[in-house]
Amino acid sequence: MPLTGIAIFKLLPKTNCGDCGVPTCLAFAMSLAAGKAALSACPHVSEESKVQLQEASAPPIRVVTIGAGERTLKVGGETVMFRHEKRFENPPGLALLIKDTMEEAEVNARLEKFKQLQYERVGLTLRPELIAVKAESGNAGKFEALVNKVKQNSDGGIILMSDNPDVLAAGVKVCADKKPLLYAASQDNLDSVASLAKKNSCPLAVKASSLEEAADLTPRLTAAGINDIVIDSGSRTVRQAFQDQVIIRNAALSKKFRPLGFPTIVFPGEMTDDPMKEAVIAAMFVAKYAGIIVLSDFQGESLFPLLVERLNIYTDPQRPLATTQGIYEIGGPDENSPVLITTNFSLTYFIVSGEIESSKVPSYLLIMDTEGLSVMTAWAAGKFVADAIAPFVKKSGIEAKIKHRKLIIPGYVAVESGGLEEELAGWEVLIGPREAAHIPAYLKTWKSQGER
Repeated sequence: MPLTGIAIFKLLPKTNCGDCGVPTCLAFAMSLAAGKAALSACPHVSEESKVQLQEASAPPIRVVTIGAGERTLKVGGETVMFRHEKRFENPPGLALLIKDTMEEAEVNARLEKFKQLQYERVGLTLRPELIAVKAESGNAGKFEALVNKVKQNSDGGIILMSDNPDVLAAGVKVCADKKPLLYAASQDNLDSVASLAKKNSCPLAVKASSLEEAADLTPRLTAAGINDIVIDSGSRTVRQAFQDQVIIRNAALSKKFRPLGFPTIVFPGEMTDDPMKEAVIAAMFVAKYAGIIVLSDFQGESLFPLLVERLNIYTDPQRPLATTQGIYEIGGPDENSPVLITTNFSLTYFIVSGEIESSKVPSYLLIMDTEGLSVMTAWAAGKFVADAIAPFVKKSGIEAKIKHRKLIIPGYVAVESGGLEEELAGWEVLIGPREAAHIPAYLKTWKSQGER
């Protein structure tokens, strides 16, 4: 049961020193209870209290780290069943399957797909994280060679797949430094695979034949000192696998049932032979509630929607994606180029900047910090109004870059034009289009006149 703010307060030093960034220990305790602060922010908490607080604040679903370096993937750590309750924490990892029975050309093609299939969206790079290497041949030497090739030709995390401990050991030998996920420990090989995982400090997946068996296996692993566990319930039908995901999540969150308090792994490719149906199944597991999704292959037309779905679901609804405030130069503008302004909601920025770029009219785009709100929402909240816009324009430095004094504002805030001209002495405020799609035509009019 999570500690309340008052219970946390009792374990704090109660000095009200403010070193944590908030004025009182009670306020800090309330922030901790709400998940809005980290315990490490308090430099004076005792070691005894720190242990108690860390244990009490541990998420009901353990965070498991796969890989090392810049491409480290964290899964699990979830605290709610539904995104609207708070937020989802760690997006599921998407994995590409490569088997040691594949021809070299196919392996090379898949490794190339893993590198190339990445996309820029709202300022973020969307891409898969993992490569699942499966020892289908059962040959340890062949598996080791493939794992080494994957390691040398990819920066992604690795999942090693075999039910033979000796084969898994051959794979671990060449990539232990990348902290691969070992898949999988079962009733038949639990002790051997657990020993291998513990020796190499690798996370370990459990493959069970049912949820009951999974709940029996995980305590045996934790008793052996292995805590970084991923659960495969063993279901290979869509209905049962979906049901298992919901039960695991609910048992961990609502019932505080520790044996199922771990992230999960699913294999949509083992539930259908149809690539598009596999993508639909994977989309279901992005939302409900997989930690790792292993796909039989990657295709751009199915991978991109999965990446966007994942982005949308795992974006914190309380913290909109925002672009950094400042002056953005598009197309190499000069002193005669138009100046537009908009808010720092990322989607607004990328739509507006894209339309400016497509107009082929070099322009300055002023991005104002409105706490990630869109134009109309920011205006309604009083964050994108004349007395807020004017100080930003004056301090932005744009006056040093242009010889005219004309500012184009979004048509949706045309009502602010008069007040803005009063606040910006010497400036002429022009009302731009209401819709971003009309920006190219508007800017071409500016260009044709030399200066609007």
